[in-house]
Amino acid sequence: MVPHLVTALTGPLLDLEKRMLDGTAAIERWFRMAWQENTPPFYSSVDVRNAGFKLAPVDTNLFPGGFNNLPPDSLPLAVHAAVSAIDKICPEARSLMLVPERHTRNQFYLTNVTRLMQILKQTGLDIRLGTLSADITEPTQVDLPDGQHLLLEPIRRKGDRVGLEGFDPCAILLNNDLSAGIPDILRNLGNQVLLPPLHAGWAVRRKSHHFAAYDGVTESFAEMLEIDPWLINPYFDSRSGINFHERVGETEMADCVSDLLKRIQAKYDEYGITEKPYVVVKADAGTYGMGIMTVKSPEELLNLNRKQRNKMSVVKEGLEVSDVIIQEGVHTFESVNDSVAEPVVYMIDRFVVGGFYRVHTERGRDENLNAPGMHFVPLAFETPCNTPDCLGNPDAAPNRFYAYGVIGRLAALAASIELEQTAGAEVTA
Repeated sequence: MVPHLVTALTGPLLDLEKRMLDGTAAIERWFRMAWQENTPPFYSSVDVRNAGFKLAPVDTNLFPGGFNNLPPDSLPLAVHAAVSAIDKICPEARSLMLVPERHTRNQFYLTNVTRLMQILKQTGLDIRLGTLSADITEPTQVDLPDGQHLLLEPIRRKGDRVGLEGFDPCAILLNNDLSAGIPDILRNLGNQVLLPPLHAGWAVRRKSHHFAAYDGVTESFAEMLEIDPWLINPYFDSRSGINFHERVGETEMADCVSDLLKRIQAKYDEYGITEKPYVVVKADAGTYGMGIMTVKSPEELLNLNRKQRNKMSVVKEGLEVSDVIIQEGVHTFESVNDSVAEPVVYMIDRFVVGGFYRVHTERGRDENLNAPGMHFVPLAFETPCNTPDCLGNPDAAPNRFYAYGVIGRLAALAASIELEQTAGAEVTA
């Protein structure tokens, strides 16, 4: 059930994985203590890159939209994790309104909504779909290719509560990343639980804030495990006031690229790595793989053509890019059926519930795989990824997945700290 995985492994990563396996008890205790002080996001997904010499997250999504890509045998674990999350947040909850993205034509995304509803219903909640789409003014049935149906209903507000006609939910779960902005209908709610909070959406959230929090998390974790934090953490920097059309901030970005490449090269020299370093420039807010490019020299950034500038200028919902994060590129040495791949780890609450490989047949190991032409291969956990075989080979499936799960949980912990630090930011958004 686990697709064939090809990984070019070298010393440092094998040593890192062995340290994780040998330190399982300490790692799990460290996480247990960390979660006592921080509330995990309701759910998250983490894009992980395995470079052979480095294992690190490159993106953390707080509105995961790929539950349909998880293997069916991961559902019991997902339900258990969802029950745990709901018990902590609202133990008496009986009903929940799920708010999906506004687009209704993306069949793959809607299949994700169906799978998510399936998970939530098995927690004992009454689930209905409330949409923010202005085009839907009455209950509307959407047919899916597999014969299933979804009923989308317009959200109504009454006083300081939101719900649907004849449905007053205890909690609202957003599967909409609010790239279009925070809708007034969701502001200043009363005693209804709203998950994730409004400032988790891209109208407020910034990737640079997340990775700044991740810096602190990995410093503590690496000290506990006695490893170099760089092995699990990509360098990054950020720039604001950018205008790709007008070439404003171009020099500042190029200088930042130059500085980062020098820092990365110094680490490559330290570890005897012969790969060519690169960085990824991407919009500091946004998802769906938009507003992102790979850069191997400052000159590449200074010599963008019109098409490249247009691509970097606008992301989802037509959001103009003015802030960018410039992040160390992490190669992926993994492949599925001879195509470049990267694992995506899915979490509910503090639990890893499964994942899949994002695969691209036309991209290289130093390129962004979240792009048109990608496909997904379920990553089935033959055993839970938090129960490794400590006597086995580090490259054994459960052990490889345990390492992925550790990285996923570190990113989720960073997200919890990030949200705590930015609480209240939606007031001015």
